[in-house]
Amino acid sequence: MKFPRNARITRGRQDAAPYASVFFLLVLFVMLGSLVYTPGVQVPLELPTAEGLPGTDKPTVAVAIDANGQLYFENELISEPKLLTNLSHAAKGARASLTLIVQADKAVRYERLLKLTMLAREAGIHEALLATLPPPLAPPAALTPAASKR
Repeated sequence: MKFPRNARITRGRQDAAPYASVFFLLVLFVMLGSLVYTPGVQVPLELPTAEGLPGTDKPTVAVAIDANGQLYFENELISEPKLLTNLSHAAKGARASLTLIVQADKAVRYERLLKLTMLAREAGIHEALLATLPPPLAPPAALTPAASKR
């Protein structure tokens, strides 16, 4: 059998249909990817804003408190006794002293924050910091006539 020597892999123009179908499948996967269940609880928090607060270079453990005063540890709703045991296990397993990062909603009462920090102190964590958001950026200053003449 004799094979033609002038055979080309593509003859003529490229067809756009395969590229379009791959593109639409990619769009479909991206859109459906947002519907996939992610484990854990998403806690809607409204953190207060602050500027120039210090951070920490120590290992941290985070606890969130929502507006209703419910506690969340590792993205799960948790009771105070269970939180105490989890924090004490974390404090014992850490090489250096831990810092508690409290992610508290604006509406949380001060007594609730104090109760949480005392619970952490009982577990062996002696330093606590409040998580905040940075302040919003200031709008750009309007051009003054003197600045626009430069």
